[in-house]
Amino acid sequence: MTNFESSAASDGPQDTVWVEQVSWIDRIPRSVSMLFVFVVFIAFWELITRLGLVSAIILPTPWETLQDLILVGGNLMGGGYMLDALWITILEVIYGFLLAILIGFSLGVLVGETVFGERAVMPYLVAIDTMPKVAFAPLFVAWLGFDIASKVALAAFIATFPIVVGTAAGLHAADENARMLFKTMGASRWQTLWKMKLPTGLPHIFTGLKIGAVGVMAGAITGEFLGGGKGFGELIRVAASQLNTPRVFSLILYLSLVGLALFAFVVWIQRRFVFWHKASVSGGEV
Repeated sequence: MTNFESSAASDGPQDTVWVEQVSWIDRIPRSVSMLFVFVVFIAFWELITRLGLVSAIILPTPWETLQDLILVGGNLMGGGYMLDALWITILEVIYGFLLAILIGFSLGVLVGETVFGERAVMPYLVAIDTMPKVAFAPLFVAWLGFDIASKVALAAFIATFPIVVGTAAGLHAADENARMLFKTMGASRWQTLWKMKLPTGLPHIFTGLKIGAVGVMAGAITGEFLGGGKGFGELIRVAASQLNTPRVFSLILYLSLVGLALFAFVVWIQRRFVFWHKASVSGGEV
């Protein structure tokens, strides 16, 4: 036995499986990394305000913002007028998102399942989506009035296109062999769509839903900015007109919690129905 053979025999079987090397930064617990980013952000914010690089009228200090956060939180917990305004905005977001799902899923199936939808409808949808959404706010107000309907319409208008694209991409994601198998077994077009294409395309569909969940809040608040109303957007507009920037910051932070809750709800639904698909970059690790 040669030296090489004896060395190989003494070492035992060699592991030939390739293992991905994880960097040290990726091994940091998520809670620790998020806390670190938050502390750095607050420290940078405090440094800017202390050095006077930005006027205090424009950018409040973190302490001033925290004080106003407590005041707004107390009003919300006490059932004050801010709670009524927040509830109106939440209704606008929920109704707008549900409407966007209904319209976006229907158009997505039309685009993804028919040549007519892909060739004739999709170009118009892309053209509409490239237009500035804010410019449509006065039109929705003129058509639907200053009530909640115009805000719901604008919120749905902004959130619809990502759902259309996600649904259409999901229907196109089905494997060609699976398509041929269903066709060979005599499955109808509806059976193929319901039992093969939709389950396969769920990761793409939920990606569109998550993008829409982020955009629907912007649509509702933009509608309140430009079309009046009684929601949180109106409170932000009034606070900004009075140069009460701590109040603006605190109201925005509470609105972000509503947006995060909606996004987390979509992610939770995705984990329940698409448990076999790993999604971290697109938000699956919320």
